[in-house]
Amino acid sequence: MLTLMPRLFFNIKESKLKFKFPQPGPIEGVKSRSKALMKMSKCDFTYPGNTKPTLFNISIQVSMASRVGCVGENGAGKSTMIKVLTGEVVPQTGDVWRHPNARVAYVAQHAFHHIEDHLNKTPNEYIRWRYANGEDKESLVKVSMQMTDEEKALQIAPFEVTWKDDDNKLQKANKVVIELLGSRREQRGKEMEYDVKYRDGSEYPPLPVKVLERRGWGKACRAIDARIAQTSGLFIRTLSSANVEQHLKDCGLDPEFATHYRMSALSGGQKVKVVMAAAMWSQPHILILDEPTNYLDRESLGALANAISEFEGGVVIISHNSEFVSTLCPEEWIMDGGHCTLGGETAWMDKQGDKISDQQTITTMVDALGNETEIQPKKKAMTKVEEKKHLKLVRKKLKDGIELDDDEMDFAIANELC
Repeated sequence: MLTLMPRLFFNIKESKLKFKFPQPGPIEGVKSRSKALMKMSKCDFTYPGNTKPTLFNISIQVSMASRVGCVGENGAGKSTMIKVLTGEVVPQTGDVWRHPNARVAYVAQHAFHHIEDHLNKTPNEYIRWRYANGEDKESLVKVSMQMTDEEKALQIAPFEVTWKDDDNKLQKANKVVIELLGSRREQRGKEMEYDVKYRDGSEYPPLPVKVLERRGWGKACRAIDARIAQTSGLFIRTLSSANVEQHLKDCGLDPEFATHYRMSALSGGQKVKVVMAAAMWSQPHILILDEPTNYLDRESLGALANAISEFEGGVVIISHNSEFVSTLCPEEWIMDGGHCTLGGETAWMDKQGDKISDQQTITTMVDALGNETEIQPKKKAMTKVEEKKHLKLVRKKLKDGIELDDDEMDFAIANELC
């Protein structure tokens, strides 16, 4: 928490109301909190029907160490820039990138649009509906996840695929990918490769993300990334009514309103808390808030400020409340006429290179009854080549009467070797 803060805001933060956001925990493949998890590079964006761009040559990045206030006059392009960063809209030029294991929570300026089709549900029912299949349903409706006609055409066009067979001989064939199977692994070069199904019925070889992007499957890869990232954040809490009710309480909504009131009967401030709690259920690494001070009273703002100060993930805040932003955010993105200038304590980010603490590693799971159980560390998935080698090794040990360790025994049983 920053030590220098305006007197008036400090008094607000002494309010009795308290919010508590779930901590993001570690992210696979990232050791430092200052490593970028989201980037925009040289992005321009023009709304359909407009001749003048809303954004010009925007380059920004966000990490778990980020505390950014996005400021500027109305119409300067603040919300549009965030929509490009989060995938709500697609830029005409430039690149937008997100780490494949990153979870991002975005609460838009017009926050109620998240729940307007669910006003007959209670807040508890809404969150359980939204995450019922182990992934955030709202992340699947972004413009950037919808297939274009050009991408559909690329997907059905044959292309040359090369691979090595069991004898390490190079093979080539023209193939067509018809489906991504939902699993992936990291190659030695740190690039992800995805399991696929081809038109000829084969499921080998897996393909790197860059190849799949060229063949029109980039958005499908990102959908798999989002599902895996979200699932890895959800496994410590069962999606039960009791757990969701406690989560809503932590985010400022009393259990009575969380479980027994339909959202149509809630006040504007209560609805904002529901939207925020729903976004935070997945334990995001990055939290983006567009005008969070709308609809919240000063006591709720103080509680929100405390929760943000204690949150160990990255935070980006768009707000006209200069007191709120300046207290929480040493960095600034200053928007003016569609151009972005970096301001504030620009050296602050460089000082945030601390390692992600081992204490963030999650070791227990809470079930629907509140019971805690130990979690075994997640094992890295083997490639098909590695699996074949391991299969030969285990078979040889069994044949030679050599005792298997626990992992090898599990592998042998799973492959019906014993």
